[in-house]
Amino acid sequence: MAFEASDKYTNAALRIGDVDTYPQRKVGEFIGTVVSNASVNDEYKHVVLKVHPHALRAYAGQMFHLLCPSPDGAEVWMRRPMSVYRVDKANGQIEFLYKTEGRGTRGMAKLEPGDEFNVTGPLGHGFTLEPGWKNIVVLGRGVGLATLAPLSQLAAEQKVGVTAILSARHAGVVMSQDLFKGLGARVTTVLDSDSTSAVENVEKIVEELIAEGKADAFFTCGSNRLLKLMQRLGKTHDIPGQVAMEQIMVCGFGACYVCMRTFEVDGQRVLRRVCRDGPVFNMQEAVGW
Repeated sequence: MAFEASDKYTNAALRIGDVDTYPQRKVGEFIGTVVSNASVNDEYKHVVLKVHPHALRAYAGQMFHLLCPSPDGAEVWMRRPMSVYRVDKANGQIEFLYKTEGRGTRGMAKLEPGDEFNVTGPLGHGFTLEPGWKNIVVLGRGVGLATLAPLSQLAAEQKVGVTAILSARHAGVVMSQDLFKGLGARVTTVLDSDSTSAVENVEKIVEELIAEGKADAFFTCGSNRLLKLMQRLGKTHDIPGQVAMEQIMVCGFGACYVCMRTFEVDGQRVLRRVCRDGPVFNMQEAVGW
């Protein structure tokens, strides 16, 4: 991903309606307007932003760096990285699904319709679909489901079938079902509350999909044990895969090296920056966390 640090600082943040004097840049700073910011369950909220058209270039798996407002009057020092949940080009909107947890997301939770929100992006390398793939398996847990949900949009555009296996503690915190189903995905929910989320059961589900010819590639996010499962099945059946990594970041574009993670490439351990080299990586190279 090409990015010059000076791009961010020599160009003012773009607001809706502004003329983009540097349209070729891949990353920008934008002032979006909050359309809605509503709870989807007891833990997660869904925020919709009206943004400058340049921000709508984001695709599945990419992220934005969000300048969250303070929840308590004290300064919030760093931006928060967050994967794009949905890009609605027709309405000029981007969406994020987030868990209200730390100070940054508690500040986000206070945003009201009409408020301004500063975001930088799109950042990083997202998901890719190879031309020969006809059916993919998406397996995620918790907030990882927000990262994987845009795959349904990408797959629908490329006429690729999707089976989404959504893992959660209980039915009340399962997310993204409607988005996956609305774009034609086949959805299976597995829960801790009824033990269907056990690795052995998930493995059985995936093995059945492989036998049916419904698994040309794997995609996962949000759970180390599910990542390990998909890596093992991928190696056994020679099925490629991609994983979206979660990591604390500072700069968001590769200058600070705070988000380094270990990967294993050709038998060698290497360090990569999640923000710039990812956040989506070859599944078999990820060491986990």
